[in-house]
Amino acid sequence: MNKVHTTIKRLRQDRGINQEQLAEQLHVTRQAVSSWETGKTQPDIETLTQLAEFFEVSVEHLIYGKPSQAESGQKQKRWEWNRGRFHLAVTYYPEEMLRLGMILATVVSYVKWQSIGWAILHGMLNWGYILYFLIRY
Repeated sequence: MNKVHTTIKRLRQDRGINQEQLAEQLHVTRQAVSSWETGKTQPDIETLTQLAEFFEVSVEHLIYGKPSQAESGQKQKRWEWNRGRFHLAVTYYPEEMLRLGMILATVVSYVKWQSIGWAILHGMLNWGYILYFLIRY
């Protein structure tokens, strides 16, 4: 949480509001906002949630200082598996999986056949899979 103070200050200045106006929106004192921005204190989790809602960003963005992948416009998918008391949920970004698959196919082809021609061929075939995936989903 060492970037919280700079993120709050930057988002507040981007909105063009002063510390007093932000404090009014969050129902806290101006001194509280000032101490967050100088790094003397940290907002509690409830206040972080309020700040995230006010600035229309995620709590992770406030904490780490950069937008999450979901905020950056990438499509996010979720896969869940439930069996009795066992539950598994995976969140993934299809674009990242496609890039990884293409690179992996090229590298495996080159290692297996030790030919850049086969690697390029499999890389191009992988683009066919990418197009299929994009059309289907």
